[in-house]
Amino acid sequence: MPKASRTAVLVCQARAVADGRIAIGQFSDPIAIDLLDDDERREVETARGPAPRHWRDRPAYELLTATVEILAARTVAIDDAVRERRHSQLVVLGAGLDARAWRMRKLPQTTVFEVDRPASQADKRRRVRNLEPVTEELAFVPVEFGTDSLTGALESAGHRSELPTTWIWEGVLPYLTTDQVRATLADVAERSAPGSQLIATYPQRHTVSRPAHYALKTVFAIAGRPDPMGEERHVSAWRPAAMRDLLEDFGFTVVSDRDLKSIADDVGVRARHPRRLANGHVVVAEVSFPSDRET
Repeated sequence: MPKASRTAVLVCQARAVADGRIAIGQFSDPIAIDLLDDDERREVETARGPAPRHWRDRPAYELLTATVEILAARTVAIDDAVRERRHSQLVVLGAGLDARAWRMRKLPQTTVFEVDRPASQADKRRRVRNLEPVTEELAFVPVEFGTDSLTGALESAGHRSELPTTWIWEGVLPYLTTDQVRATLADVAERSAPGSQLIATYPQRHTVSRPAHYALKTVFAIAGRPDPMGEERHVSAWRPAAMRDLLEDFGFTVVSDRDLKSIADDVGVRARHPRRLANGHVVVAEVSFPSDRET
């Protein structure tokens, strides 16, 4: 049976922990808990309570609770940008365990295209088999990134390049090389009609350095727990000016670029890890011209 990435599970768990507890009235994801298996739900319940006394349970607890405030802030920012445009097409790149197609009831006339690796998507479909999407249509688009054609897969799935599209690229860029990012942006630009928007998240610097990565790996190994970052290391980071230039190369104009700390302050999230929040950014860009894009 295929398994979801550990990062995708961690992100989903963080949304489940935050639901009904953080940024109430602005953040909400009641579906996240339904996407988790029993053992994953137990970790959510643990994270909702006081810190565990046994040291073996602390690494997972600390990692999950540190992720919660990040996810709450960036989810609010992305959801607000999606609602502002309400395009008839929404493409989620590297969808993981994203729940927008099952929880965003204010987008009833939207077709959602979930793009992800075949193995991850098979696991996602297992998890949502008893859930009913709230969007007009939902299309699963399996793509082996770096091998398959994103443009061809989307066209086969019914995506219409002549209609404006909102693209969500959440929590993916740090795991891609610059060449991989540029290749994906070229595909996105090719299928973006005027008025389309891209919402992406990125870090300003690597959030886990090589020494910190090995230290984290050692802690989880001693505790007898799987390392959630074991096979999914951050390889890329950007400064805002570099991200702006990159997007402009492909015909996008940045309309906003905010760090997660300022977003968290606006929505009332009390940051236990303000430096980590300040490192993360949500950028919103729109198509500035429909042709002659550089690749």
